[in-house]
Amino acid sequence: MIERSITGFHRDEEGHWVAELACGHGRHVRHAPPFLERAWVTTPEGRASRLGQNLECVRCERLEIPDGWNVERRTPIFDESSLPAALRRRHRIATGVWGRIIVLEGALRYRIHQPLEREETIAPERPGIVPPGIEHDVEPLGPLRFLIEFWRRGPPA
Repeated sequence: MIERSITGFHRDEEGHWVAELACGHGRHVRHAPPFLERAWVTTPEGRASRLGQNLECVRCERLEIPDGWNVERRTPIFDESSLPAALRRRHRIATGVWGRIIVLEGALRYRIHQPLEREETIAPERPGIVPPGIEHDVEPLGPLRFLIEFWRRGPPA
């Protein structure tokens, strides 16, 4: 389970409250008694009291780049010999940035560590998505060429 902090609130097109999360995703926070008791969402003071608290983000767990985010920059193309040592070790992308690993030729092992603990093979037909703040590493699986895109909220660079 990936939890993200609440950074704000807005109403959706139907008037329901949506918590804005630090990852860029939104999550509905309805008050619908007796099924959902969230009276705090009905007042400005109640919503303000929840800023900075964490909510589970299922879209981060599904490795979905948020809507409205675009490529800010790209790395040079790396191969198995030019792959920086820092990418082979556990590391994280900064808060507010998503990564997309694009393999042009060959394959790359992509490991995501806590809290997801998953491993996948990235190939030309399957890019790897890197959520902000999640520890991960990569390992070449033979000869390859790849690059990394870094995505932020806003218009394309």
